Amino acid sequence: MAPTQTPLPALSAEAEAFLAENHLCTFTTLRPDGSPHTAPVRFTWDKESGLARVMTAVTRRKARNVLAAPGSRVSVCQMAGWRWITLEGTATVSTEPARVAEGVRLYTKRFWSPPPRPPGLAVVEIRVDRVLGG
Repeated sequence: MAPTQTPLPALSAEAEAFLAENHLCTFTTLRPDGSPHTAPVRFTWDKESGLARVMTAVTRRKARNVLAAPGSRVSVCQMAGWRWITLEGTATVSTEPARVAEGVRLYTKRFWSPPPRPPGLAVVEIRVDRVLGG
């Protein structure tokens, strides 16, 4: 039997528009000791796949936290003044060239320039199953 996927909560047109804007964002993962690690990031939202993506290097703490516990819960939060939206879900880290390329493509489309290219470039893919705010 195939695993079931939790359907993505419906996002309003206003929430989708806000997710397309360029604002301050944070990404929260859990360290191996269970304490939260929050870092500023840029992320992309792909409503067709239900994925939020964060580009990073595999050596960065956020990637190492997810690699230590694949499928762990994470969140990305975008804010502007009193407006905010948080996307929560399970995360994986990939260095697979096609997945990294898709992350780079979407990042470049949203932010009008490619992401930095550190050694060990990876994409954190977040399968969103909960939306707060917006």
